[in-house]
Amino acid sequence: MSTSATGIAQAVILGNLGSITEAVRELLDQGITAQVILDESLLPGMAEVGQRFKRNEMFLPQVLMSAQVMQTAIDILKPYLIQDAEGLKRQTVIIGTVKGDMHDIGKNLVRIMLVGAGYEVIDIGVNVPATRFLDSAIQNQASVICLSALLSSTMNNMREVIQVIRNHTELDNTKILIGGAPVSREFSTLIGADGYAPTAPAAVEQIQLLCE
Repeated sequence: MSTSATGIAQAVILGNLGSITEAVRELLDQGITAQVILDESLLPGMAEVGQRFKRNEMFLPQVLMSAQVMQTAIDILKPYLIQDAEGLKRQTVIIGTVKGDMHDIGKNLVRIMLVGAGYEVIDIGVNVPATRFLDSAIQNQASVICLSALLSSTMNNMREVIQVIRNHTELDNTKILIGGAPVSREFSTLIGADGYAPTAPAAVEQIQLLCE
C-alpha cells in the first residue's frame, strides 16, 4: 500500500475530513482505479473503525466523523466507479429502519459501506412499513433487503416484513439481512432471516456471502 493509500485509510480512521479529498485525487492522478482505492484504502479503514467501535476504543461521534470522511471519498469516486462498471449490472440492496423506529445511524453506516463495496443501495429511510419494503424490493429487483432496528419494541416488526416478502414468489431469491442493537443471530434464525450482522463491516461481509 502506497503512502497515499495508507493516508486515506488513516484519514477514515481518524475522521480527518480535511485531507481526504486531496489524498483521493492524488491516487486517481497516479492512475489508481476507484475500485482499488475502495478495496485497499477506504474499506479497510472503515473496517478498522468498526472493530475499534466494537472494542469501545472509538465512540459514536468519532464513528460518524469517519463515516463522513468515507462518504466524501465515495462522492469523489462515484463517477469513476460508474464508468468502471459500465455494462455490468450491480446488485441492488434495499435498506431501511422498520416501522416504529426512527433511528438511522447504524443504517447510514451500512449504506455508506455498501456503496463503497460497489452495490446499488436504495435507502428507504426510517419508520418503514412492511408494504414499502415489499414495493421497493419488487420495483428495484433487490438482491438483498437490510432491516434495521434499535429498539426492542420495534425489532419484532422485522418478522412482519419477512413474512410479507416470503409470500411473494418473485422475491424467492431475495435475501434478508437484519441488524441493530437488540437483535441477535438467534433472533434472525427465529424470524426466518437469511443473516445477521452486528456491525456495518460485518453487514458488507454477510451481503457478499449472500450474493455469491
